[in-house]
Amino acid sequence: MVLEKTTPVKKATAKKSPSNSKYDKAQYLSWYELMLRIRRFEERALMGYSQQKIRGFLHVYIGQEAIAAGMESAIRKDDAIVTAYRQHGIAIGRGCSTKSCMAELFAKSTGVNKGKGGSMHFFSKENRYFGGNGIVGAQIPIGAGIAFAEKYKGTDNLCVTMFGDGAARQGALHEAFNMAMTWKLPVIFVCENNQYAMGTSVSRTSNVPDIYKLGLGYDMPSEQVDGMRPETVHEAFAKAAAHIRAGNGPYFLEIKTYRYKGHSVSDPGSYRTREELNSYMEKDPIKMIENHILENGIASEEEIEAIKEAIKEEIEDAVQFAEESPFPAADELYTDNYTQPDYPFAT
Repeated sequence: MVLEKTTPVKKATAKKSPSNSKYDKAQYLSWYELMLRIRRFEERALMGYSQQKIRGFLHVYIGQEAIAAGMESAIRKDDAIVTAYRQHGIAIGRGCSTKSCMAELFAKSTGVNKGKGGSMHFFSKENRYFGGNGIVGAQIPIGAGIAFAEKYKGTDNLCVTMFGDGAARQGALHEAFNMAMTWKLPVIFVCENNQYAMGTSVSRTSNVPDIYKLGLGYDMPSEQVDGMRPETVHEAFAKAAAHIRAGNGPYFLEIKTYRYKGHSVSDPGSYRTREELNSYMEKDPIKMIENHILENGIASEEEIEAIKEAIKEEIEDAVQFAEESPFPAADELYTDNYTQPDYPFAT
């Protein structure tokens, strides 16, 4: 989607954020750059799929970029993240390069999972990123387990465990919530509520459309968050992280967002109206933060254009890298599937 200014903006000359901006210039530009990088990556992924260079499933993050941006500025790099299959943007926010991510989509050996995981199964140990999981809701108890490991080791790291509104109806969520609260595990449960589980709206799946209320039955601190602005996402994550690092146990955030594309690349999205889609596109997170930056003199139009051009070049380089990389060798078919435990009794 081409970014367009929805309102006239002033020529900006200020070198730092004015008093009516809550965060400094570096923070706003960092959010803007990451959100735009994710958007352009996903747009090129859709193009690659239409050209049959990407196969299988493809679930893009277009419209939800503010969550990845606000989350990363509020947590630490040593914290862990586990999520579902709409996950390219989260992986990029964690620090996975656009080259390795694009190569993974192209099923190339230079991909973040050596071309064997595809769109739904990115993984990066060095970036504390544990997927990309294809089974709906399966990552929720996994995230609780990662948090248990951190508590067992005595660190003050936490695990962000992300899932969609559809997965919120899985029984595993309730088991994980119960155990996490009982053991006061350092986990932020995050429901990215983009209004639709595949093609079914939240209101048609439960009489509790405010998903954050699911945590209240476990006395888990829970709240609803505007997911269209990185500022509100950042503040919610910062509050939750402080609560957890103080030893108080889990926190649950329902982040209200919207996906502009279908559930997957094969979904035309005919279950929602054009008016509904347009109403959310008027609140596009990238357009809103760009307008805020320019209207408040945080950065100049020239600086914004430079970011756009640099990201355009980066994504084109990522596509070229993916196209020129080799496919995995046939003799690697059975490697990386299992690992031998390093236990004294292992044989």
